[in-house]
This record gives sequence, C-alpha cells and structure tokens, in this order.
Amino acid sequence: MGNRFHAATPPRRPPAKLAASAAPVLTNDPSALIRGIELQNKGQIAEAEALFRSYLLTHPADGAALYSLAVILLQRGDQAQALELLSGGVVACPQFAPLWMAYANVLQSFGRAAEAMASYDKALELNPEYTEVLLNSGVLLREQQRHLEALERFKRVLAIKPDHEAAMGNSGIILTEFKRSDEAIAMFERLLAVNPNYDYGHGLLAYERLHACDWTGFAENSAKIITGIKAHQKSCKSLPLMAFSDNCEDHQISAQIFATRFPVSKKPLWTGERYRHKKIRLAYVSPDLREHPVGHLMAGIFEHHDKNRFETVAISLGIDDKSRLRSRMLACFDKFVDARTMTSRQIAELMREMEIDVAVDLAGYTADSRTDVFAHRPVPAQANFLGYPGTLGTSYMDYIIADRHVIPPEHQRFYNEKVVYLPDAYLPTDAGLKISDRTPTRQECGLPDTGVVFCSFSHDYKINPPLFDIWMRLLAQVPGSVLWLMSRSQASQANLRKEAQLRGVDPARLVFAGRVPLVEDHMARYRQADIFLDTHPYNAHTTAADALMAGLPVVTFMGGAFPARVAASLLHAIGLPELVADSAAGYEALALKLATSPELLSSLKAKLQVNRATYPLFDTDSFCKNLEAIYVSMWRQSQLAGAVDALSAPN
Repeated sequence: MGNRFHAATPPRRPPAKLAASAAPVLTNDPSALIRGIELQNKGQIAEAEALFRSYLLTHPADGAALYSLAVILLQRGDQAQALELLSGGVVACPQFAPLWMAYANVLQSFGRAAEAMASYDKALELNPEYTEVLLNSGVLLREQQRHLEALERFKRVLAIKPDHEAAMGNSGIILTEFKRSDEAIAMFERLLAVNPNYDYGHGLLAYERLHACDWTGFAENSAKIITGIKAHQKSCKSLPLMAFSDNCEDHQISAQIFATRFPVSKKPLWTGERYRHKKIRLAYVSPDLREHPVGHLMAGIFEHHDKNRFETVAISLGIDDKSRLRSRMLACFDKFVDARTMTSRQIAELMREMEIDVAVDLAGYTADSRTDVFAHRPVPAQANFLGYPGTLGTSYMDYIIADRHVIPPEHQRFYNEKVVYLPDAYLPTDAGLKISDRTPTRQECGLPDTGVVFCSFSHDYKINPPLFDIWMRLLAQVPGSVLWLMSRSQASQANLRKEAQLRGVDPARLVFAGRVPLVEDHMARYRQADIFLDTHPYNAHTTAADALMAGLPVVTFMGGAFPARVAASLLHAIGLPELVADSAAGYEALALKLATSPELLSSLKAKLQVNRATYPLFDTDSFCKNLEAIYVSMWRQSQLAGAVDALSAPN
C-alpha cells in the first residue's frame, strides 16, 4: 500500500475562454484560411472560428481548416461537435495526418480507446515521425497496461528529438514500472540536465534512487525537494515525498499542488438530490481489487459487510489477475464493475446513474487511480481511505477515515478533508487469513542457525541512510545477529551490501528473502525472526500488521506525519504501546534492549500472542461494524445536506 509508481499523463493545453462564434459568412477566398490561423494564434478565437466555418462551406475537404476548427472546439470543451466534425473530416481528407491525430484525441476522450489507437496509427502511417502522435499514443498504450509498446513509442520520439522532455519523463516512469532502475535513473538524470526545473523531476530521480538503494546525494536532494515544496514548487509528487519528509504541512502543500491536475468539475453530477433506497448503496473505487496489499487488507471487510443495511458495489480500475483474492471479491460484492476501459467521466456518470450514496476511494494518489472520478461529484458522500496515507488536497473529497494516532486532533488542520475517526487502528486486517502451520527452517530461509534475526520486509524505497546507520549500529552491538530484508532487485541488494561494508559491517550479515507464491507461506516465515524493525519516515503498513499477526514484535518511533505514525497506531491497537519510541535514539535503544534481553523479548512475544485474541487489531468483524457506523453517519449528513438544499432552493 502506498508503494507504487505514478502514471504519466499526456500534456494538455489549458482550455481557452472563448467568445461565442460569429455566424459564418460565405467566402471563397483562400487567404481567409491564412487569416483565420493568424487570428487563432493571436487568441482572437471567435473571429478565427467564423472564418474557418465560412471557408469550409466552399472548401469542405481542406484539412488545415478542419483541423484548426477542431482545435477550437476541443479547447472549448465541445467534444461532441468536434467528434462530428472530425469523423467527417478524416473521410473528406484522409491524407492529412493532423486530422487523424485530433480524431484520436476526441475518440479517446469518449473512452473509445481501440478506435483512438487505430486513428493514431493511421496518422503515423502518413507521418512516421509525428512526435505528438507517438507521445499521445504511448500514453494511451500505457493506460491499457501495454507498457512495452508504450516505451517503444516514447523511444521513437527520443530518436527524433533526443531532448524531448515529455518523452524522457514518460520513458523514465515506464522504466520504473519494469523495475529497470539503472535505466530509469539515467533517463531522469538526462531529463534534469535538459531542464533542471522539469515538473516533479527531482522527486522522480530521488525516489527511483531510493528504490535502487542508491543514496547518491540523499541529504542534498531531500533538502532540495522539501525546500521546493515549502516554496509551493513542483519539486516532488505527494506520494514520493512521504519517503523524504515527516512534516504534515509539507504533505498537505504537496497534495494541494498535485491536486491541481484534477480540478473540480464545472458540471457536478450530484446536485443535492435525496435518494430513497432501502439500503445504503456503498461503492469502493480502486485499481487494487486483486493480489495487492490493499486487496489483502480489505477482503475480510468486504465479506463482513451487513447486506441487510448495505448494497455494496466494486468499481475496479485495475487488472483482473485471476487470483484467489480477486475471486473472493467477485463473490462478495452485490455488483462488480470492471471499469478499466471507461473514462473517468463515464465512471462518474455510472455511479450517479446507480445512485451511489457513499463512495470510498481506496487509492488516492497511487498508481492507476482515478481521482478525477470524484472531481465530477457523482456521489453525495466521498471518502479517502486506506490506500493513500494523507490528504488529497482537494475540495471535493469530503472525508478522510483515520484514527487518533495517525491524525491526532491537533493535526486536522493539515487535511483538506473532514477527519472521521475509527475507535482503534484505521488499518483493517483480515482475521480469516490462516498462516501456514509449517514454519520453514532457518536454513530454508537462508538464515544462520543461531543469533538474533532483525527483520524488515518493507520496500526498498523506505530505507534511507540515517535509518540504515541505526540498523548497522545494532548489528555491530549484537554479535552474531543478522538483518533479514526483502529486496526487489539485485542492484538494490548490491547497494545495501556496499553500504554495510562502508559502515564496517560484514555484508554477509544482510540476508535477503525471496518471493513465495502463497501469502500463508510468506507469513509463516516471520516466525523465524526475533524483532521487526520499522522504517521511517515512511512506516511499514501492511508488513507491520503481517508481522504482528505472525507473532513478531514491531519496534517503531512515532513521527509527525501520517505515514510515520502507522506502526504506532497498530501497536496501540494490539496493546503494545511500550514498543513505540518517541525518537530515533529511543528506537535504537529499544531495539538493542530487546535484542540483548532474551527474557524481555520472550515475554513480549507471549504478550503479543495473548493480545492477538483480546485486542481489536485483528477483530475484522468489529472493525467492519465501526466502519459501517461511519458510513451511516456520512449518509445521514448527506441526507441532511440534501434536505437543506431543497429548502433553500427558489420556488
């Protein structure tokens, strides 16, 4: 959860504020086209439109005039008229590549992706070096999860224009998704050499370096990113910032900057109507209704919903991975909508048509999310929950669901949403998950037969130099101990071993766990560890809950912002607040004390074992009831708001 890459988006022209079109006057003067283009370039749109329309009456197959008029219509937001114009235009003038490009754009806006791709390809047949077409079609391919084909198109742009910034940015992001970190880092470095102020460029580079555990210039780059955010600059996207900053205000500023990509719709779909349903219609919107941390956390909740009070709807934005988890979800929802091929507006219109009462965004600003669905206000009550640990910085997300540890009352001012509290940890768990009975041996796990095993199965990007310094000091002070990690790549493993060597620790004391197919078997491995070391400023979320479920104590220290307070929330909900330190020094001292006090560690494990059955962290049924109470409250508030709107409306 919260550990994913951001998708690239195509460059968009801001819509112009246009005057009403003048009535066309018949003209047969070829110079009218030239004058129209000149007027259009000067921003005299109404006059230009009038000339184009009159000229097309006598030259209906002129590609330049058709294209210029289409641009005006698209900038105005008149997609329907643009579609009508262009569908006839490509027939009348099939050899004019810009028409096919514009036609593809408008088809894409209507969610007709296959036809859009065919039109892009037709434009490329006519002009194989049409860079704008290559770029836009590459973005469309990426949206269709056709990453390799998308990367090929971005590379074709770079072969034509080696310094094309958008192509470099898109290529770098695709390379991160392929986990080709070295190439992605080189691409982002190349991009920043061309434009040091490229939007989010410094964050893209620094974040991918973290994924590779390449800490080149970490302190300097972190300071540059944070300074940029405080100055309200686009130095880093909001999700990556969580790995660099532990400041609530920084996170809010960054989210508000990023939210400008998803402006509130001028045509909201829900305008105060009151629905009369026997049950509350509850929708979850997510790309992660599959084998994914969010899917694992929510599966039990989905299954526990009271079907006498709620009608549940899944709006799935991601792939169907055919997993066991996906099958569970398909079985437990009243309606399951695969919305991958729909536009955000179409999804929003469907939700309004279905009269959804409460909609929950389980993704926020993570990969393949659709924040702009909520910008269309399809639902009376809209909530941000779980997938993204922070504010979305928008005006249209009504609520964020949290607990008093991750968002204490004094932090509420840093959240654009209204904060609503669950009584215990905000993070759900699936009590139905059965850990494998068999525990793999230390030898099978690659661990030594004896010695303390410090474990941290968090993602690579959550590890940073100050944290690693602490870990290496612990290894130095606990003879025979090892650090058990889960790293995604050979490059990051090599870099971590190199960093251990630089700190005077034998690299062989770093042990890397491989992937196992079944989550039940993965969970059983935790039994061979002694202490789970949390990460900071971006805590372990799902992995910390997994460790506690498996009986492994987690040591953390509570930071300032939401992502740095999650493990503390979990530990309070399992009745182990003594494992929460209030500083990095306290964290290090606590971990050392446990590692060198076998009786204390044993007593904590015994306490954890008892508390698992008596404390709320792993009580899925109670969690679901508490969550449903929040949804009912949201529904009631929207009903009251609708009633007030009705009373205040003019007769």
